[in-house]
Amino acid sequence: FSSVTIPKLLQNMQRQIPSIPYEGCLTQMYFFLFFGDLESFLLVAMAYDRYVAICSPLHYTNIMSPKLCVCLVALSWLLTMFHALLHTLLTARLSFCGDNVIPHFFCDLSALLKLACSDTHVNELVIFIMGGLVVIIPFLLIIVSYVQIFSSILKVPSAQGICKAFSTCGSHLSVVSLFYGTIIGLYLCPSSNNSTVKETVMAMMYTVVTP
Repeated sequence: FSSVTIPKLLQNMQRQIPSIPYEGCLTQMYFFLFFGDLESFLLVAMAYDRYVAICSPLHYTNIMSPKLCVCLVALSWLLTMFHALLHTLLTARLSFCGDNVIPHFFCDLSALLKLACSDTHVNELVIFIMGGLVVIIPFLLIIVSYVQIFSSILKVPSAQGICKAFSTCGSHLSVVSLFYGTIIGLYLCPSSNNSTVKETVMAMMYTVVTP
């Protein structure tokens, strides 16, 4: 996920006039969406893995079988490929007038839509609908899994059990909070008061800090 944006960012920092060709921009956007979505789905799979490990430890090996793990990963790849390709094709049909300056450190979908000369209502509608499927539903599934985990811990409260739960879930919860918190705030609940600097910092949180 980081390797899609950071090498180009470092290259642009060394140049006097940072630039990216149109085809390169679309390619970067595709892989950015692909790996971003993939991270979202894999965070759900990790949450389910922790739920089974803590709530059903005796049946863990039976439930989390290699076959199920392969199915979860394969399904994640298929869904992310479709989602990334859909947005890339919808963006490719847009018209961009003359030389454009992207106020971002990578080819962000929302930044590109602001530069388009043609109608972007379809793109915005797809972002809203697919964003709910790719971001909100996985986020809610993670919340549900952690509610089950904490309720299971509280039923048999012990210092050892609580420490084990936090050591197992702490890093995952931190990544989930940073990743989904900034994405939801940036794309699904955008504010007209957000400055370019603020949006860039928020993007850095989920593109660089979480990995």
